Amino acid sequence: MDTFPKHFIATLEDAGKRLDQFLVSQIANISRARVQQLIDEEIVLVNDAAAKASLRLRGGERISILGDVKSPPLRAMAEEIPLDIVYQDDDLAVVNKAAGMMVHAGAGATEDERNRGTLVNALLHRFGLLSGVGGELRPGIVHRLDKATSGLIVVAKNDEAHRKLAAQFAQRVVKKTYIALVHGWVKQDRGTISSSISRDRVRRTKMTTQRSGGREAVTHYTVRERIDSKYGKFSLLEVRIDTGRTHQIRVHLASLRHPVVGDTLYGAPREMSAKNDTAICLERNFLHAAALRFQHPRSGEALSFERELPEGLQRFLKKIEAR
Repeated sequence: MDTFPKHFIATLEDAGKRLDQFLVSQIANISRARVQQLIDEEIVLVNDAAAKASLRLRGGERISILGDVKSPPLRAMAEEIPLDIVYQDDDLAVVNKAAGMMVHAGAGATEDERNRGTLVNALLHRFGLLSGVGGELRPGIVHRLDKATSGLIVVAKNDEAHRKLAAQFAQRVVKKTYIALVHGWVKQDRGTISSSISRDRVRRTKMTTQRSGGREAVTHYTVRERIDSKYGKFSLLEVRIDTGRTHQIRVHLASLRHPVVGDTLYGAPREMSAKNDTAICLERNFLHAAALRFQHPRSGEALSFERELPEGLQRFLKKIEAR
């Protein structure tokens, strides 16, 4: 029977290997897709720090796996699922993702929950071939949005476009703007949060700013509106991020004690009550990727896209704004 954590030491012979390739060679009966999922979940540590699947080993690294590697198979499959295509050409597509849709196969108790209904599946049905740079589970996926977050995401149709778009993200050329509704009145009209982000030691599905040695993360916010409603006080924020860490906006705003409405993982209440009125709740996070700007990977042309809040969030906002 396997025991965890598992530890490996990379040798000089392993120098130049990608982290995911190294682990596939070390663990029996495991797919590269499963290894990449473990790395995404930050269950894999290199010298006690999270790393990317593409990390090139130098030899001498201590690599640890903190959780079970066995789980139902993950796979991408074409499914006929409606998509809001904002823009497309031979190299890329920009999609307005609905809340509740996972970007690619991931967590879930059953095979259907883990593999079906994803953005990747919808893209495979719509476009057929996509870039393979991200691996077999994530064809075309250059960046991600949380399941409960709606909004704009760019997808690469070929490997060259993927590499050039990924370089723009790494160099912070891509500009991403979100709209978030948070609990309470944020004191400053604008500010920057630069706390590093790590995986929570106890709840592995949660991120935290409370541990040292995390990954750099930078979030800028501007208050659009302060709302004093019968359900409590709220701040409507415009948020820009320089980095794209897991749950970045959610964990950063929660660190200010202003969790995103609907985000019970980071401290938002499940329901909001009002005197002599029924309680209200939001079944998703009030977080929407509203604008995306980047350079076309082939022509270099500046591209800019916007999508307003989806109807469900607009209705919720009107409800709490109503006097």
